[in-house]
Amino acid sequence: MKILRTPDSRFENLADYPFAPNYTVIKTHDNSDLRIHHLDEGPADGPIVLCMHGQPVWSYLYRKMIPYLTAAGMRVIAPDLPGYGKSDKPAALEDYSYERQVDWMGKWLEQNDFSDITFFGQDWGGLIGLRLVVNHSHRFARVVVANTGLPYNPEVAESVVKEVENFRANAPTPTLPQMQKAISKMEGNQATMFAYWQKFCWESEDLPVGFMMSMMMEQPSVVVSAVKFLLHRAGMTSPFPTEIAKAYEAPFPNPSFKMGPRAMPSQVPTLPTSPSLEEQRLAWEFFDKFDKPFLCTFADNDPVTAGIEKQFFARIPGTKGLPHDTIKKGGHFVQENAPEQVSQAIINLIHST
Repeated sequence: MKILRTPDSRFENLADYPFAPNYTVIKTHDNSDLRIHHLDEGPADGPIVLCMHGQPVWSYLYRKMIPYLTAAGMRVIAPDLPGYGKSDKPAALEDYSYERQVDWMGKWLEQNDFSDITFFGQDWGGLIGLRLVVNHSHRFARVVVANTGLPYNPEVAESVVKEVENFRANAPTPTLPQMQKAISKMEGNQATMFAYWQKFCWESEDLPVGFMMSMMMEQPSVVVSAVKFLLHRAGMTSPFPTEIAKAYEAPFPNPSFKMGPRAMPSQVPTLPTSPSLEEQRLAWEFFDKFDKPFLCTFADNDPVTAGIEKQFFARIPGTKGLPHDTIKKGGHFVQENAPEQVSQAIINLIHST
């Protein structure tokens, strides 16, 4: 397996990221060495909070939450998924199956021997992390999730399956504005609208990660946004990059390093024909009986995951009786937009259970 490694120089002088790196080397299916990076902040004997990020970000996303959690005595472990951040980056599409990510992070977890964990996951961090809870349940004491899910859709209408598969195979690559418009309409039509994100990511060889994250998280004025979008359409991947744009683009020296963010949306099991369907069914069987604390901290303004928390409430016994506070104006990336609200929810859960 071909594996790329981002030079350390790419991470020099990042704003608000003073954290020391920690590395674990695991073996992949073909006996390759894969180096996974994580942060380890706070008191060594404090309760462990395992914070997992999604796509297309990395542990930089947790820089605002870490001070709140460590001030409350928590030990924060925040890994970078393979393909992201300071972790190694397998170079091929087939390297990024859902099951391989679960396997890689499971090996990382076992090798570090973390236990009595409070898990926090958002976006793909939830998809992968919840499967870690299933596979290594003895290591987890409680779960907190935000804007994520455990997708399992065995009964999508055949007409919808054909529509999505035809769109992904034959439609023109969506533009960035087209993709954003589709994502804003996801509630109630998830598989069809999410296909825009899948297709945009996979067919954008130089996926504009830094630019997208800056526009989502910083929400510049209408005039500034219009100028930046015009420059982006003219060929500038990241016009007038802010500190956030630079940080989220840092892991990717050139487009060849972006296979993880490009490939992983297509691995989300949104259809009955998706990979990992059986593994997701078994995961839900596990969570149908999961009675450890399971807290939802979803934002009130995230179109991508709106309403998904209802499935957790309906099926997971551990959700009962907990204060599932809605995160006000958290957007999709609550860690960036509402770090104090989310951190306090985690701290309260640990103290009360």
